[in-house]
Amino acid sequence: MKEEFYTRGRWQNWINKIKESGFTLQESDEDPSAAVFVYAMDDVVLACLKVIARCEHTTITKEEAIYAIDEIRDIVSERDDSLGEDANLMLESLNAALTAVFISSQRYIDGGYDRKTKLEDLVKKAVLAEEADRMEEALGVLSDIGARVIGGEALPEEVFEDLPYSLTAELLDGIDAISAAQIGDDSYKEDDGSEDDGDDS
Repeated sequence: MKEEFYTRGRWQNWINKIKESGFTLQESDEDPSAAVFVYAMDDVVLACLKVIARCEHTTITKEEAIYAIDEIRDIVSERDDSLGEDANLMLESLNAALTAVFISSQRYIDGGYDRKTKLEDLVKKAVLAEEADRMEEALGVLSDIGARVIGGEALPEEVFEDLPYSLTAELLDGIDAISAAQIGDDSYKEDDGSEDDGDDS
């Protein structure tokens, strides 16, 4: 039986919590209802890290791991118009950030990423590629950055300074979420699939 690393029911729980939060876009960054989006992103990031851990424990193959990440992406990309305009805008931003999580995870699993260029230089390269409307190139560079963060490197704080508002900036938020998740609960690293604890919460 093929394992499900993330389920539609699990994502629907987050959608329901977003509805219950009554989120609206406000001037203040301290709106407590916005926290649900952060928690939802962390949950998805940890699911991706669990896939990677299983691959590194050779419980699943690289191909299975990459497919599992695709399945998670498909689940969280679904829309619910009943959330309201403001919540849907936040959900779009969340999905942009998660795009970086998915492509970074798959690049890390594949292993063919730039391990030498300074991360600061890669961020500049991604920004320039987006400004030149070469988004495929920008996404490729960002996946290299994310793969290295998954591998244990940290994004220097200065890369966020003077970063123009852009898709690249939103994607870097997703990569930063990977780093934050790894600093937090790292029990996923020891999860080799020998005990299935169920993740449909």
